Amino acid sequence: MTTSEMTTADTSLWQTPKSRHRLDLDLDAEPVAVQIAGSDPLQLATAAKACVDRGAQIIDINMGCPAKKVLKRLAGSALLRDEKLVASILESVVNAVGVPVTLKYRTGWDPEHRNAVEIAQIAEDVGVQALAIHGRTRACRYKGEAEYKTIRDVKSAVTIPVIANGDITTLEKSLEVLRVTNADGLMIGRGAQGRPWIFQDLATLIDSNAKKWPVEKNKLRAIMLDHLNNLHRFYGETTGVRVARKHLTWYCNSLENSDEFRHQVVRVGSAAEQIRLTEEFFRN
Repeated sequence: MTTSEMTTADTSLWQTPKSRHRLDLDLDAEPVAVQIAGSDPLQLATAAKACVDRGAQIIDINMGCPAKKVLKRLAGSALLRDEKLVASILESVVNAVGVPVTLKYRTGWDPEHRNAVEIAQIAEDVGVQALAIHGRTRACRYKGEAEYKTIRDVKSAVTIPVIANGDITTLEKSLEVLRVTNADGLMIGRGAQGRPWIFQDLATLIDSNAKKWPVEKNKLRAIMLDHLNNLHRFYGETTGVRVARKHLTWYCNSLENSDEFRHQVVRVGSAAEQIRLTEEFFRN
């Protein structure tokens, strides 16, 4: 399951190109989950209803983003400082829609104020149906190592599903995090950058009946070209080429002898050149 990019709950801003892309839902890939962020309960409830009208089957509320531009609006992880407001937001959204509401958040505002267990209990009490927790506080951003003890404590404190997130970059780490936290599932973000097959690999690791799926060169070539074509088509050539550069850089971290290819492919300005250089790299 994947969730849409985080989008603002301020529906007056939904006409910007960036917001339109974020709300361009793929209704063939179910369940359709849309993530919204904001700090006003009524505004979030209105946005949630609008997302459901567009086809969302799950509404995910972001209380984990540490980005400054989000914190300035007192949204994302800034909300963790105000448990009453958290309760008001979650209750408002749960009562506004007839689909499951989930919550993505962090372990607290800073290491001295970890309140993930209290937030989890608030969420469960008002009807939130699942939690995803990044194992860092807002102050930690992405520095240091994720701590999983708090996620384990949350899992022990509530009965709704708990999904662990943070620093899950290898198959071995995936199993370790499941064991340490006793979580019901894993959320993998940065660990999938340039390696989208990590989910298939993990499935084969935990399910002996899952189909083995070795990433051979031809398969990797097909994945990359399909990804590039989708990016160019979805964003349009100018933005698509720019967005593709970071993905190509991540892919190169998994490719042998790719330094020259990376140097060239992130500097070209057209979709055709990105495709040509990728095909040429695999031919050689």
